[in-house]
Amino acid sequence: MTQLANPQAFFARLKTAGVLGPTLDQSEIDGVNAILKACGDAAWGKRFTAYALATADRETAGTMKPIKEYGGNQYFTRMYDVTGRDPARARKMGNTAPGDGARYCGRGYVQLTWKANYEKLGAMVGFPLAGNPDLAMRPDIAAEIMVKGMSLGLFTGKKLADYVTTDKCDFVSARRVINGTDHAAEIAAEAQHYLDALIAGAWA
Repeated sequence: MTQLANPQAFFARLKTAGVLGPTLDQSEIDGVNAILKACGDAAWGKRFTAYALATADRETAGTMKPIKEYGGNQYFTRMYDVTGRDPARARKMGNTAPGDGARYCGRGYVQLTWKANYEKLGAMVGFPLAGNPDLAMRPDIAAEIMVKGMSLGLFTGKKLADYVTTDKCDFVSARRVINGTDHAAEIAAEAQHYLDALIAGAWA
């Protein structure tokens, strides 16, 4: 298990850098702590943890709260439902019943979608996500989903270790673990701020 020796120094550094500052509300602190716990339970080092925090920061628009995918039932039906634009893909991904598109839309710190993925990640984290998809909105569960997905390459086929190791730290390319190159440079810069804060907070 890994954790902060000095949480005060960690959060002070974040506020100074303006990453989540200049003030931090309790929900932001709670979200950061949920992610830190999941990373610590996985014995992640500073670089992995920094990139997870930066990813969650970007994906949640700086709120550090798990979010539901933007859109609505009509959009989710079109994108993910067996009655939508790609029924073959919907069936392949487990969305076999009408209404599954909306039921298994994106949720979390990173967007978990499709029934098959809710089943797979649910088994990994020990919660019945397929039966209760909104559990993916719980910070502790959302954080564990993100950590496992980034570790194992479950989101795009790319793993965080493909880009970040003890010998290299390519935060820009690491965006491919989640979403191609979308906002890759900005997230990389945020990851460096989080890394500095983890160093200040003695993550070990």
